[in-house]
Amino acid sequence: MSDSSAKPRLPWTLRLTIALFSAITEASRRADGTINRRLLSFVDLRAAPNPTPQRGVHTVDLTVDPNRNLWIRLFLPTADSRHHHLPLVIFFHGGGFAYLSADNRSYDLLCRRLACKIPAVIVSVNYRLSPEHSFPAPYEDGADVLHFIDFGGIDTAAGHLSDPSSCFLAGDSAGANIVHHVARRWAAAASVGGFKKLKLLGIVQIQPFYGGEEKTESEIQLAGAPIISTKGTDWLWRAFLPAGEDRDHEAVNVLGPKDGAEIEEKFPPAMVVVGGFDPLKDRQRLYCERLRARGKEVTVLEFPEAIHSFYIFPGIAESGKLVEEMGKFVWSKCEPLLAAAKEISGAEQQVVLTHTR
Repeated sequence: MSDSSAKPRLPWTLRLTIALFSAITEASRRADGTINRRLLSFVDLRAAPNPTPQRGVHTVDLTVDPNRNLWIRLFLPTADSRHHHLPLVIFFHGGGFAYLSADNRSYDLLCRRLACKIPAVIVSVNYRLSPEHSFPAPYEDGADVLHFIDFGGIDTAAGHLSDPSSCFLAGDSAGANIVHHVARRWAAAASVGGFKKLKLLGIVQIQPFYGGEEKTESEIQLAGAPIISTKGTDWLWRAFLPAGEDRDHEAVNVLGPKDGAEIEEKFPPAMVVVGGFDPLKDRQRLYCERLRARGKEVTVLEFPEAIHSFYIFPGIAESGKLVEEMGKFVWSKCEPLLAAAKEISGAEQQVVLTHTR
């Protein structure tokens, strides 16, 4: 565990980037509870979809519901497209429910790395943001994307490359919070036959954005941490929650005092990533304890020197390690895919032998 009195070791260029981003996002938050999105555009740089492979991946955007601007970006790796079906990873970006997007340049690069390195087909979700669209809008958007995929919404674009029967949810920060709630919605619907093809084999929560009325030790000691400060999270929760609700609401204090329901039987195995310099680390560990207490499988991956959102910055060594561990987790749950890959590989070898006789 990191020393709360210490500071994370970061290159000065990265410190400058983080300081600029934090200053603009803080300035964008108005006293009346709204956000100055024009100001945010100076740091929310966008990347267009590109049918030409870059870094071994090409991308395409698909509309799920034009009435609420719900769309997804598919990241399709080219190197593995001829070999076997790949797992499908539905990704939810972070940003405190209020910031960023599926076409944000940093998330475009991150999802390209995931698609190439896992490897997998990545579906990045552009869900609605608060305060314009508060609880439960992003959860509903996420669940609707799962139904869209189950109904064949990505089949034409992804072809034979993706396998919805080997599906995972992944997300960071607020996106990881969304992952939990969407997984519960899937588990509840799947128990009554609500999905025909899509099956969740696991979820990956990277430094999930959780909270509660009572501040934890890490929230107090790391109140001024990079990227995510206590002052900022207080504002973001007010913007997201329904009027009159406190931070023991089930969306915030997940599996806490106001969430008395049993966790669904089909809730999938989880991998939770925790950083030593993240103010939310105590909340994330508590979540893992609560999941285990309910009989669910949890893998905890700790990075003692990591700040919140460290994975966004490829120059941080732990970022590459996280992608590697995500790949191990995903493929460890994909035994049928592995078996199919071996069969195809064996068949290809047999063809080669036949032609060389």
